[in-house]
Amino acid sequence: MRNLTLQCVRGCGVAAVFSGSPQALHVRPGTGTVLVVWDCGVGELDLSSEQLKNEVSLIAEGFLSEDGTGRIIGIQDLLDQESACIATSAGDVILYNFCTRQLECVGTVESGLIVMSWSPDQELVLLVTGQETLILMTKEFEPIAETSLNQEDFGEGKFVMLGWGRKATQFHGSEGKRAAQPKPTGVQPALPWDDHRPRVSWRGDGQYFAVSTVCSETRARKIRIWNRELALQSTSEPVSGLEVALSWRPSGNLIASTQSKPHRHDVVFFEKNGLLHGEFTLPFSKGQVKVNDLLWNLDSTVLALWLEDLQKDGSPDINTYIQIWTVGNYHWYLKQSLNFGSSENSKVSALTWDSEKPYRLHILCQGWHYLCYDWHWSTDRSTGEDPYDLAIVAVIDGDKVLVTAFQQSVVPPPMCSFHLQFLHPVNQVAFLQSPQKSNDLAVLDASNRISIYRYDHSVVKDEVVELGQAGRNGFKLVPVMPYLEKIYRINFEANDEKGINPLRIQHLTWVQDDTFLAISCNYPFSQSVIHHLTLTSSENGDKEGCMEIRSAMTVDGQVISLCYSPKTRVAALQLADGQLLKYLWAFPAATLDPWKNGNGHPVRFPHLCVQTVLAVVDGEVVILGLTERARFFINDMEIASNITSFAVYEEFLLLTTQAHICRCLSLMDTSLKELQALLSSPSIPNDETVRKVERGSRIVAIVPQDVKLILQMPRGNLETIHHRALVMAQIRKWLDRLMFKDAFEYMRKLRINLNFIHDHNPKVFLDNVEVFIKQIDSVNDINLFLTELKEDDVTKTMYPSAASNSQSPVVLDGKKVDHICDVMRTVMDKINPHKYCLSILTCHVKRSIPELEIALQRVHELRETAPLVGDAVSTEEALKYLLFLVDVNELYDHSLGTYDFDLVVMVAEKSQKDPKEYLPFLNKLKKMETNYQRYTIDKYLKRYKKALDHLSKCGPEHFSEFLNLVKDQNLYTDALKHCLVGTQEHKDVSILYGEYLNENRDYELAGLIFARCGDFEKAIKAFLTCNNWQQVLCMAAQLKYSENKISTLARHMAGQLVERRKHTEAALLLEQYAKDYEEAIILLLEGAAWEEALRVIYKYNRLDILETNLGPSILEAQRRHLVFLESQNTTFVRHKQRLTIVREFKQQTHQEHLDEKAPEVLGDFFSDTSSTLTASDMSGKYSHSNSRISSSSVPVLLQTVLWLLFSSRNPFSLHFKMQKFLCHQRLTETFSGNLPC
Repeated sequence: MRNLTLQCVRGCGVAAVFSGSPQALHVRPGTGTVLVVWDCGVGELDLSSEQLKNEVSLIAEGFLSEDGTGRIIGIQDLLDQESACIATSAGDVILYNFCTRQLECVGTVESGLIVMSWSPDQELVLLVTGQETLILMTKEFEPIAETSLNQEDFGEGKFVMLGWGRKATQFHGSEGKRAAQPKPTGVQPALPWDDHRPRVSWRGDGQYFAVSTVCSETRARKIRIWNRELALQSTSEPVSGLEVALSWRPSGNLIASTQSKPHRHDVVFFEKNGLLHGEFTLPFSKGQVKVNDLLWNLDSTVLALWLEDLQKDGSPDINTYIQIWTVGNYHWYLKQSLNFGSSENSKVSALTWDSEKPYRLHILCQGWHYLCYDWHWSTDRSTGEDPYDLAIVAVIDGDKVLVTAFQQSVVPPPMCSFHLQFLHPVNQVAFLQSPQKSNDLAVLDASNRISIYRYDHSVVKDEVVELGQAGRNGFKLVPVMPYLEKIYRINFEANDEKGINPLRIQHLTWVQDDTFLAISCNYPFSQSVIHHLTLTSSENGDKEGCMEIRSAMTVDGQVISLCYSPKTRVAALQLADGQLLKYLWAFPAATLDPWKNGNGHPVRFPHLCVQTVLAVVDGEVVILGLTERARFFINDMEIASNITSFAVYEEFLLLTTQAHICRCLSLMDTSLKELQALLSSPSIPNDETVRKVERGSRIVAIVPQDVKLILQMPRGNLETIHHRALVMAQIRKWLDRLMFKDAFEYMRKLRINLNFIHDHNPKVFLDNVEVFIKQIDSVNDINLFLTELKEDDVTKTMYPSAASNSQSPVVLDGKKVDHICDVMRTVMDKINPHKYCLSILTCHVKRSIPELEIALQRVHELRETAPLVGDAVSTEEALKYLLFLVDVNELYDHSLGTYDFDLVVMVAEKSQKDPKEYLPFLNKLKKMETNYQRYTIDKYLKRYKKALDHLSKCGPEHFSEFLNLVKDQNLYTDALKHCLVGTQEHKDVSILYGEYLNENRDYELAGLIFARCGDFEKAIKAFLTCNNWQQVLCMAAQLKYSENKISTLARHMAGQLVERRKHTEAALLLEQYAKDYEEAIILLLEGAAWEEALRVIYKYNRLDILETNLGPSILEAQRRHLVFLESQNTTFVRHKQRLTIVREFKQQTHQEHLDEKAPEVLGDFFSDTSSTLTASDMSGKYSHSNSRISSSSVPVLLQTVLWLLFSSRNPFSLHFKMQKFLCHQRLTETFSGNLPC
């Protein structure tokens, strides 16, 4: 749904130099010049200087006669030879060297030449001679093959007829078998104006070429397809009225020509096998025009037709036209129509597409005026962002404008909601840049008239506005259509030179209700003019008004784009050199200044952009631009290089990329650097700004409020998506405005998780729950919201967004669902508990721990006290709904847990349970004592704590059953609560509990439980197992142990403590309870508790032990530590030397000649290190059972440290690790200096 818009027009004229008429035009790629052929010569036209250079006259050189009988029939630029190949009708093939300006005849055909055509790769050249033969030659002009032009054979691709599907075997309806008989088909001869000259066209890859000739037998034109070896491949089927134009599509699938039919004039397409394959009709009556030529552009997307009026009744007025056609969804659109008029100077003499830029068209006029048109694709759409904007897209199709209002319906092209009919072909469409009237549109046709169409709230019928295929009978929705307000004529000053260019107005922009901005080019097109066009009413009441040119401003350079922002009332111009200008037109005196960035520096696009838009990024007005090569710029900063299309909607920037994704980024609080980083970095999971789309998708329109994004695929069909970023932004706006109804319906339609209503701003939602319930006003919708609740914060999991202003949950304990259910239940109870009964039940069921008993109780209350209000819910309906929420078996169990047998029966009746199964069970329960009955029910429901409570009230006769339940379900702590302290029941339960703790190795707690119930023997065993000697002595005192028994018990516990290296505690037991202070002193010395040993020695006045035991023990300990620290010091010194070697080696590796030897040296070096490390480990081992330092772990620690030390190839890391050894060095000095030897 794109239009082909004129970007700029260039041109020059050399009419004063030559008196002859131009005949051909050929573009020289990369030189900025074109080759021009006239009656008697060839020249090179320099477009920058507008001067003709390297011209040569073939008459003067003797290749053409002076009587004018000969002419040039072909020219080809040979860039690699810096020459041009020229062919004349006399049969000469000439090379013209641009450097030497010499002509060289490389060959002559005696019969003369009609056509010379080079292959696209310039490897082959085809000559058609006057004897109707084809000569194929190499680029060195060596013959490859020669054959006759008119051959009777079909070609190598002749169809093989097997008889399947023959016409004779088909059903022919009422015509019968006569329809199967072959009917004579006559082919009409060529048209009278046909020059009977052959036409040649190559396929884009140069593998095949097509030749259109007049058959000598039928005198009608026929197309033959040949390959590079000059072998005939196929011949076209007989086609009456086939004309001279011929062009093979570069992509290779179609050959275009024209056909004059009895009732219309068509462009027809042939396949490579010669069969017809589609056509479209030209907007002319039969016999009105002839097609001189048709040409495909470089990428096969645009077809240009050169047409000319047929002379009738001797009328001298013959108009020439250039039409630009494109195709989409198998429909051909006439996008541009250039009427060059009937003036002799303005008639078209030659045209060609550029060989480098696919949308550049070169035209040469009869009066030696050269024009160059640059086109680009654009989507003409309304840009409003309010609900009144219909998201209209206008598509030009000849004298019609196909209009689709996506707000009302999505209609795929070529269909439309309605179309506007005009008298002349349409060239431009502009929408009013006003938020309130963004649907109004203006149409500029080929006659330079502007038609204004406006929308009105009232239904206005206009005869020029016709419903499209999507608005006729069978469609319920009738689109709102505009009406034609008036047609305005633009009056230009009469000037023949300006009249050469039929497209005088470019970049038409409707900025105000009565004001347009437009661009035109001053001849010779080196400057542009900005026009202010104002609508004025005609005074004499004519239907056609006049558009006044209020003011004009000249710009040095060519304006190639104009964009306008209604918010800032600023227009931005882009010049051909990339310069950006700011145009302030609304001031009393219009001003034109360079566009500057936030720092005040002028900016320009590094590359020309075909689409420009003004937007506000991070508070700064910037220009967004997209080039033909998918490079996206904001001001002069390149943001991305893979963008295929973009659009701005409110504060969002939407882009489609070559990676087939659609990005939606906020421009409000995002800087240019952040935008660049976002587009260059991969997307994160659940990123709402990213949406995958189909390959080649482009943005067509954005529907406001509904935030539908319309995309068009390469083949032309449309796809509607709801981009999550746009959807969530709209929902956030509604929620911030407390428009819960709109947000809820939109979220339900698009399947957005309804938790977002709360999680977006929990405090606001909880404070306005009553508003939410009253706006929704539907029990089913409220139930849907409640059933979707979950504990997760969806603003952090499913819909994370940096722009989201969601608050942290107000429920600190994390029970979000419970809190919402409680608040909503309270509000619904307050508003109308009868109407919202089902929603209240949902609140009870949806809690983290479902309150099914309370819900069942509410249902039971409904049966007992049925309300008489109209909107009340019956018991049956409530129970049925509850069974929908909860499994019937689970609900039956919970009803049984209420101990209400009527409620149980009511639920059981709704289930599929057999009454023979549950009625006997219920009857049995009814006969039991109340507490035992409830115990039985709770045990059946596995609610053992409640069962234990009820069983404890059943009396001592059920105590054995009580103990069994405690042991089976491990309910010891609960059982102790139900037994009085001091009773036998309490003691029995405590003993069971202590034994259970012993089995689970919780000996300390078991000992306390045994001690509490008075079983001190079991308590001693438990405390002995966990080495709690204090509690053991306490229990021994309770049992009144004798001193000998306590001494024996103390020695036993001391042995256990020594095994755990608790020498001090073991010595305490031996000294105080075993009365063996000598053994206690020995244990203290073994444990290196020197001060405690001194205390005991002096306490018992055993000073002899100082010499016999204390001194030797201290000296032995010193010796062990000194040996260990000496080994550490030796290791440090050795590794310090190694560190020096590593640092020297690092310096050597910086030299280029040692790069290859470095790995070998490193391998030898670390091999030596490993050997040294092993020896060090063996010499550093030390073990002593009485040492407080675990010497057995030292070698392992040393091995680990040294391995890490030498596995590091970074000497700085090695240096850092060696600092640890310095601590041992200092410790050695300190320790050896302070201890006596």
